[in-house]
Order: sequence, then C-alpha cells, then structure tokens
Amino acid sequence: MAITLPDRYFARVTRISVREDLVEAGFTHALIDMDNTLLSRETHDVPRDVKQWLGQVRAAGVQVCLLSNNWHQTPYRIAGELDLPVVAKACKPLPHSFIVARGKVGARSASTVVIGDQIATDVVGAHMLGMKAYLVCPLAEKDVMSTALMRDFERMVLGERLPEGLCSAECAADASCAPSACEGGQA
Repeated sequence: MAITLPDRYFARVTRISVREDLVEAGFTHALIDMDNTLLSRETHDVPRDVKQWLGQVRAAGVQVCLLSNNWHQTPYRIAGELDLPVVAKACKPLPHSFIVARGKVGARSASTVVIGDQIATDVVGAHMLGMKAYLVCPLAEKDVMSTALMRDFERMVLGERLPEGLCSAECAADASCAPSACEGGQA
C-alpha cells in the first residue's frame, strides 16, 4: 500500500467499531491525534460521543496515547481531562514522536493503529514505522492555514473513496466530508 493511503477511512472517529475495527483486527494499542480527530477546532472541546467512544476503547483493553503536533497547553489539558498519556509538539510525521508515544503505552508496531484526520502527518507517520493508519474526517471544517492547504492534497489522494460510516447521502455528496453535520456524528 502507498505510504499516503490510509488502511481505512472513516466519517468520524466514533464510526470506528471498537470490537470489529480495533479488537478483532488485533489492535491492542492506538495512537490518536487530538485536533479535529478527538477535539473540535470550533468548540475546543471533546464531544460527548467521542468521550463515550474513548471509554469503550479503554474498556475493551486497548491502550491509548494522544499524539499531537499542537505546541500549546491544550494537549496536556485534554490528556488530563481524559486521563491519557500524551506526546505533544510531535512534529509528525517524523518517527521520533511515534516511537515515544508507542513506548508510553508499551506498544509494538504490529499491534498499534494510528488514528488521525491528516494524511501528511498521521497516515504517513504511521506507515513509516510499519503501523496501520485509520484516517477520519475532521470534526470541524475550521483548520489552521497549513492544514487547510493540505486538504486539497488529501482529496486528490483519496479520489472518489468515500469514508465508512457516512450518515446520509447528503454527507456523501459533501466534498468537504463534514460528518459533524450529522447530529452527534451518528446515523
């Protein structure tokens, strides 16, 4: 598989089935991006359904570490609220931060999935170290300038591929893939 192609592509992080897509797929560890994957850039909060999903992930025995390129205090605040280890200022896709995050939860590449909303950081970084990568649509359309510029590249890489777990035909027709338009991200 090409380094830029995600192994799976989901409409929202909560569309990843804990049982089928994580546990039964053999993943015991997950390195999860924060901004626009778990934390909405619009509200600066972790939505309730995302918190519930994280609780299910942890209850299933999957160990999680947050992995963020964010250079502010937000990753530490969110990690504290969610009681999760964190690696911030990650400089993804460079390998060092992925290795540090993996070490924080005792993970090995074969049993670890990286979940995030960006191909150039999350998917490429995961694949450089032999980990699987699940791409999710961003929680909000609001992005920092550098990320916004990369969204055109992502659309080119993904082509006609639609994310799994779209809630309606309207969402499928929306080129920006804004699953947040679906109430709570649920069908």
